[in-house]
Amino acid sequence: MENFSFSENEDVMVITTKDILNRKKDILFVTHDEDDGTWQFLDGDEVNVENAAIVSLAEIVSFDHTINVLFDLPLGGFAYRKSKKEKWIKG
Repeated sequence: MENFSFSENEDVMVITTKDILNRKKDILFVTHDEDDGTWQFLDGDEVNVENAAIVSLAEIVSFDHTINVLFDLPLGGFAYRKSKKEKWIKG
């Protein structure tokens, strides 16, 4: 995949929401879980089972290429922004 900066395989599964996949909401909060390395690409709202979705890392990058700047987010790290037009803030 062109424009893919992550070192993980493109087919690594990540957690997101159906609202993001349906383009109702933008990715505004990202975590790279320390315990198991899972990536979560969320909209900032609480995630429930009904709205959760699992997709590949390549698919989520295709939804929003700006998340490529988070390729080096360490385990236990997170990043956020207030809107899709703003830059990511890493924490």
